[in-house]
Amino acid sequence: MSSFRMPQSLNARLGVETGDAVFRHELLEEQAQSLGRAGRKVEAALAALAGHDGGEGRAALVKAAANAVWEFLVQREVMGFRDRNAVVAQYGIPREVMARIGAR
Repeated sequence: MSSFRMPQSLNARLGVETGDAVFRHELLEEQAQSLGRAGRKVEAALAALAGHDGGEGRAALVKAAANAVWEFLVQREVMGFRDRNAVVAQYGIPREVMARIGAR
């Protein structure tokens, strides 16, 4: 096998993707899909909590919402997104849910 490698600038100009570029693209795609799934789980848990009439079972809904939010925040932090306040504002996460995960 030849040790000849095409210069990176020529690769970019010709639209040739290296194995590393393909891998990075697929990794970013999977991260985005995973974050999307976690976000939908948060939305569903918060909707169930908001739709509850206040009777029995609220504690279980708060726990489920807290777990979903915690998983979402961890996923975001792994990806380098650390602004928790933006998430709380965007999803309208109640204080009792944030208190459940230990946030101040």
